[in-house]
Amino acid sequence: MNVYLLSILLGIIEGLTEFLPVSSTAHLRLAEAFLGVDLGNGYWKMYTIVIQLGAILCLPIYFRSRIAEFVSTFPQGRDGKHSLADHPLTLTAVAFLFTAVPAFLLTKLIGKNLESVRVMAAALVIGGVIMWIVDAFYGKPRPEAPAPIAKAGAARPFRTEDVSQMSLGQAIWIGACQTLSAVFPGTSRSMATIAAGQVVGMSRPAALEFSFFLSIPTMVAATGYDLFKSFRHKPGAAPIGAAPATAQEWLVLAIGFMVSFVVAYLVVAWFMNWVRRRGFTPFAVYRIALGILVFVWLARH
Repeated sequence: MNVYLLSILLGIIEGLTEFLPVSSTAHLRLAEAFLGVDLGNGYWKMYTIVIQLGAILCLPIYFRSRIAEFVSTFPQGRDGKHSLADHPLTLTAVAFLFTAVPAFLLTKLIGKNLESVRVMAAALVIGGVIMWIVDAFYGKPRPEAPAPIAKAGAARPFRTEDVSQMSLGQAIWIGACQTLSAVFPGTSRSMATIAAGQVVGMSRPAALEFSFFLSIPTMVAATGYDLFKSFRHKPGAAPIGAAPATAQEWLVLAIGFMVSFVVAYLVVAWFMNWVRRRGFTPFAVYRIALGILVFVWLARH
């Protein structure tokens, strides 16, 4: 396949799957394997890191108004009822720490699992089943008060209908659950955080929005760390990736970056609207079907 077309295709796959709960890591690895890309090649490892960064950078732009609101009202919040301990920016930082520390300690296990297609297939299936069950039980409004009281407006359908209503405990729980996506590639970072949020009383839109906010520091730190290790690796140690060596390689990298950025931006806008009207069940079904297909493919090879 022409290298430029390959870059466009991989950029589209990354942009489509980075924020949907279907695992961009699994899709990229599987696509690269099927398309004959040398997964051990330093340049293509670098390419994967860069297009992931391209996708994640669309979020600060898409949510620029929401982020500006949080920054301008820190720490009291727009309603004046928050403090440093429970402001959305603080909760995002806390959730990030509860992901970053365990993930750093489990770096060797994470690297080992990234090479296993079987682990990805299993994570796709198991994660799909979990998402299906969680969305079925926690996705629909369930008033916590008796019907007459609920109708009078004394109870909310969900304990947390907006990110600004989150608690410290919810942030810690979601951050800890996000670690699963790092340890078991194929789990999907967004699947883990959305399902975790729903379990602790967050509505679908609130869980999704916090998942997006949390992905900004998480993915920027992860890709930044990988790039740092690639360029500043220790003598004798194999780098994660290799920088482009020719003008063509730089162009291929730029194409993948831009395509993933644009596609991811469009996906975020579509996904937010989809979730408000529907649930996550179609994505759970897709995950299970894809995981089974990968197992079948592995059995034949």
